[in-house]
Amino acid sequence: MGELLKKVQEATQYIKKQASIVPTIGIVLGSGLGELANEIEQQVAIDYSNIPHFPKSTVEGHAGKLVIGKLNHQNIIILQGRFHYYEGYSMAEVTFPIRVFYQLGVSKLLVTNACGGLNRAFQPGDLMLITDHINLTGDNPLIGPNEEVFGPRFPDMSRAYDPELQNDVLHLAQKLNIPIQKGVYAGISGPSYMTKAELKMLRYIGADTVGMSTVPEVIVANHMQMKVIGLSCITDMAIAEELEPLTHEQVVSVANQAKPLFKKLVKEIIITLGE
Repeated sequence: MGELLKKVQEATQYIKKQASIVPTIGIVLGSGLGELANEIEQQVAIDYSNIPHFPKSTVEGHAGKLVIGKLNHQNIIILQGRFHYYEGYSMAEVTFPIRVFYQLGVSKLLVTNACGGLNRAFQPGDLMLITDHINLTGDNPLIGPNEEVFGPRFPDMSRAYDPELQNDVLHLAQKLNIPIQKGVYAGISGPSYMTKAELKMLRYIGADTVGMSTVPEVIVANHMQMKVIGLSCITDMAIAEELEPLTHEQVVSVANQAKPLFKKLVKEIIITLGE
């Protein structure tokens, strides 16, 4: 047994002892979006610091709790705060919770994030359905020995974000009268925001948004053949010609303003994922 698999199993066993509910849907909540976890029924909340081998979230707006329970009659598990490459964690550590999700029984994953908009049709506060991503982190969580228990050495990424689930989300948004954009997410390492020249490059290669998360988790989820859906909250416009200084506090503030529509949509998506 490899070291990674051993650690994942130890973390999984600890969580199973704390919660009797077997989750089938996993959710990763990004900056300013963790409030959704408060609405889970029959919830068991576990501090990351208590789970064997779990990293600790160090970013403002990330609560640092694993929450298991029911939402809209579906068994779910939520990461209330994620881990980032720029915090100094390895890619294996960043994606460790997704491996644990899989061992617990999760087959569908909803990833969310706060990000910068590159597409001129977008504006702060918009929600965007992620249709694809570009990995510009300079790393990959699958580098190193491959655990066949999790997936193949060379996993396919051509359907990284499940097309059928994307259609379901678009129909839901229309039914709920929630405006939603579609686009490609560029994942960078951070923690510095990008220069004007770098932002121009991203637009040139086809990115609609840019952020410092999500891509590693989605790669690992695809490795384990989870079905993935991704939602971004656009907190600022990262257009080079109009670029102004940006702070993390501004990002969290706009994410907070978008929360009502975000939560409304996510709760409906959970029902769809459970079907």
